[in-house]
Amino acid sequence: MSVLTIPRYDRLEPGFQLPRRTFQVRREDLVRYGGAARDYNAIHWDDRTATEFGLPGPIAQGMLTMGLALGHLVDWAGDPGAVVDFGGRFPRLVPVPNDGIGVELTVEATVVEKLEQPRVRVNLAVRLDGAKVLTMPRVVVALR
Repeated sequence: MSVLTIPRYDRLEPGFQLPRRTFQVRREDLVRYGGAARDYNAIHWDDRTATEFGLPGPIAQGMLTMGLALGHLVDWAGDPGAVVDFGGRFPRLVPVPNDGIGVELTVEATVVEKLEQPRVRVNLAVRLDGAKVLTMPRVVVALR
């Protein structure tokens, strides 16, 4: 990953786009995240259970997807406490095959509004194979 320049509120305008970032998500990432989040739902790691529930196979946790996207914003802002509000919806599943390769998620972020200093509203687009897997993102970042 390239080093991101930490933004200054007074030099930032709506329309500013962060560099696109990609994340490879493998089955073992689902297991690790599940353990850390205490989310032991087998639809996130077991093929049989996932297919019994009508899924194509194990799927990534929605909050894992959101966490990867927010991590990109945290890296940009230079402060893990910079994300002060977030939310969104997950309209599509992120199936993760057990092939050692997994899937690639693409994250794009654009500043859409300057709020009361030092906060900005950021629009996130998270995609899998070009299709959005996160919609209605609501993210507010407090800058320095």
